[in-house]
Amino acid sequence: MALAACAPQAEVPVDPSRYDAFYLWAGVAPPPFVKNASVVYILGGEVRRGGPARYVSLRAVPRLQQGKVWLVVRANRIDWGPEVTRAVLADVSRWRRAGNPVAGLQVDFDTATGRLDGYARFLAALKAQLPASMKLSVTGLLDWSAHGDPAALAGLKGVVDEVVIQTYQGTRTIAGYDAYFRDIDRVPIPHRVALVERGLWRAPPELARDPRFTGYVVFLLKQPRAEAQAAVRR
Repeated sequence: MALAACAPQAEVPVDPSRYDAFYLWAGVAPPPFVKNASVVYILGGEVRRGGPARYVSLRAVPRLQQGKVWLVVRANRIDWGPEVTRAVLADVSRWRRAGNPVAGLQVDFDTATGRLDGYARFLAALKAQLPASMKLSVTGLLDWSAHGDPAALAGLKGVVDEVVIQTYQGTRTIAGYDAYFRDIDRVPIPHRVALVERGLWRAPPELARDPRFTGYVVFLLKQPRAEAQAAVRR
């Protein structure tokens, strides 16, 4: 029995109904439990490659009345001009006027670990353009804790209010994810961990003693057609 108690837990599929923070992407219908979430990160728009940088809004104004809402901008580039930031802030204003409790803005940009210093400079310039009441969040790669330059990571402190570390690619959990958490204390700002719905997960032991770990976020997937039809019938 003692040996069984010490054995590592098995990986299990992520069941979003057991969590209270979610990513809601374009084209994904929110399950009923999302309305009771404590935090929802909602994709609001994109800054795409090609041509002059511009913000493309991707959804109608959401209608959430509780918890915290983050407007997420999926960025394929960070050469934003002032007009991009103004367009993003206009969306934030529309969301707030509709009663959504918008906590801040999240930038979802897959910067390479070796380019964190340049990314930190972009984020500092962006933060200077945000209202004092608006927080700034970013997504982060698993590799940041393992191989990120300490000085570059330190450059995020005081600029970024949180990092949400992505543990998946597409619809699958990244293999060997637990090894990246051995040095999670190298990330010097509060961080959440993002899981993908139905992805296999076992909590690394380092998270239990990580003082900056603030919880999980589940990236919701489109329901398979049979499940969606069953949900409609219910």
